[in-house]
Amino acid sequence: MVNKPLVGTFGSGDLSTSSPPLVGILMGSDSDLSVMSEAAKVLSEFGIGSEVHTLSAHRTPEAVVEYVKASEASGYKVFICGAGGAAHLAGVVAAHTALPVIGVPIMNKTTAGVDALFATAQMPPGVPVATVAINGAKNAGILAAQIIATSDNTLQSKVFEYKKRMAADVLKKNGELQDKGFRKYLEDHGLI
Repeated sequence: MVNKPLVGTFGSGDLSTSSPPLVGILMGSDSDLSVMSEAAKVLSEFGIGSEVHTLSAHRTPEAVVEYVKASEASGYKVFICGAGGAAHLAGVVAAHTALPVIGVPIMNKTTAGVDALFATAQMPPGVPVATVAINGAKNAGILAAQIIATSDNTLQSKVFEYKKRMAADVLKKNGELQDKGFRKYLEDHGLI
């Protein structure tokens, strides 16, 4: 049996959403938590509960499969898996579920995460993994929300509003840049 508190549960403790978990967030090592927590944070913004675990495709393969099966039975909708190096976690999860799996390649010092990107993206036919950018856990969370929103109009509205806020923020920054010029803008923002 997978011990639930391997890393922590977002959505029922660390972040403010009382929603039951719909997204399982897995990472191969606890050193990936600073990256993978971004997925849980953005899911929480949308009111989507998630659960975060450290489980390894290589060191705890049985626990990975057990977690996937238990999560499916609990009504989860999407898995987000982050791993570096050989990065087989997303593929192992995808091999054991019919639910969508999003892979997050994790950057490392040796190859800057390119090895993890290739390992995550180059899945064989029949075992798809949607792969985001290296360390792109926030986008993985947004993509998970968009997947769930295909059958939830309220959530779909929240995703549209999120994107509208991003657009407004860009336009506001552009207005400031145009008013000040690039040098003053950089100085005011502590960038030079």
